[in-house]
Amino acid sequence: MTGILEALRHDYGAGALAPIQEVIRAEVYDNFLEMAEHLLGLAYKDPAAVLIGGVLEQNLRKMCLRAGISVKKDDRPRTADALNAELAAKGVYGNLDQKSVTSWLDLRNKAAHAQYDAYGAEQVRLMLLGVRDFLRRASA
Repeated sequence: MTGILEALRHDYGAGALAPIQEVIRAEVYDNFLEMAEHLLGLAYKDPAAVLIGGVLEQNLRKMCLRAGISVKKDDRPRTADALNAELAAKGVYGNLDQKSVTSWLDLRNKAAHAQYDAYGAEQVRLMLLGVRDFLRRASA
């Protein structure tokens, strides 16, 4: 048992456990996205859009931290749109991804502010597919 604990302490000190944190984060994101997919299957497009948007925004914040971009301004959280623009400006991802993220954030905002007629279930389904793909390619 002592040997296992020493090996774990050594691995932790060497930063070898950081990938485990990334695996756990990815699992949590996948679980939330699976919940959103389930909600869509039950015709609950609005909460699904909010859930997908929350996963996206959290991932943008993690990407910013990794890229050395501040997620706060004057002790207040920066908007997801501002983070998206800065991530693209820094070359973390390209303009096409930036435009997609802007679109998904807009859909999430419409869902969160009860503008339910502004989008349809198929748009939320496309958002889910797009966010999943984006997270695979550009995940924090």
